[in-house]
Amino acid sequence: MIKEIKFTNNALKQIANLLSKKDDGSFFRIAIKGGGCSGFQYEFTFEKSKNDDDLNFENILIDKTSANLLKGSEVDYVSELIGEFFKISNPQTKSSCGCGVSFSL
Repeated sequence: MIKEIKFTNNALKQIANLLSKKDDGSFFRIAIKGGGCSGFQYEFTFEKSKNDDDLNFENILIDKTSANLLKGSEVDYVSELIGEFFKISNPQTKSSCGCGVSFSL
């Protein structure tokens, strides 16, 4: 399932960089949570342990429900004038809010 989610080299480098600064064996978690003005939002956190239903790719954890909702997505790390951030291009997204933080499926 996680093979159906593409990570750009920029995203993998940034995740590896962030994890190296933690220096405590943490994992980088990507999840989809309910919330925001459009219904769902992406969440990026650090975790010290895996759950039984987690998929693991290069120390990136995604729970099975989120992985299903991320199917076909590309995770990138971009640097723009307004800042640096992880950007997920998700083909399952129907609409997003004006600020781009939340979306609907």
